Amino acid sequence: MTARFRDRREAGQRLAAKLSTYANRPDVLVIGLPRGGVPVAAEVAKALHVPMDICLVRKLGVPGHKELAMGAIASGGVRVLNDEVLNWLKIPDAIVDSVAARELKELDRRDRAYRGGRPPPNARDRTVILVDDGLATGSTMRAAIAALKAQQPHRIVVAVPVAAPDICQRMGDIADEVACVMTPDPLDAIGFWYENFTQTTDAEVCEELEAYFADSSATSAIDGSCK
Repeated sequence: MTARFRDRREAGQRLAAKLSTYANRPDVLVIGLPRGGVPVAAEVAKALHVPMDICLVRKLGVPGHKELAMGAIASGGVRVLNDEVLNWLKIPDAIVDSVAARELKELDRRDRAYRGGRPPPNARDRTVILVDDGLATGSTMRAAIAALKAQQPHRIVVAVPVAAPDICQRMGDIADEVACVMTPDPLDAIGFWYENFTQTTDAEVCEELEAYFADSSATSAIDGSCK
């Protein structure tokens, strides 16, 4: 059994070791999924000496069981649904729409807080390494992939410290490459594989963005909202 991660930063360092072939490449862009994926992505970007940005995604949690994803939404109007969960629980479209509307408001709030009007990263013709702190159902990652594919990147690499083995395998069907440090079976929960899995705050996300935003000239655009 591989040792659990001390925290998201150590997880990012161990993940970066699996991505060493992408170090110091001008075409590579690391993109973290807020909030928990950002400190992991920051460590990956630091180790590889490449820029970092974010892709805003929100999980659509089942009412009463928010940790169970019935889908996800991403910037640009992208919506990805988990048909297995929807069919299993017989969740009507009206419930999905209601949850999506609520999460869209949070997505918009985070966009204002994290970007301050700055446009999303330009992924066209770049190798994008998409980073989160773990994959359970994969809904948020699939939404992020769908959003980025619209920009026609050269290559998409999904990179996470821990994932359910079947989800990791499915990611290989929609991404060009998957890098994962651990694929325990059963997964149980992402947080089980971290000694410290406290929630990442908006302030922590903004702190990382100020240090690693892909376009350093845009740092001033987030100063007002991140402080």
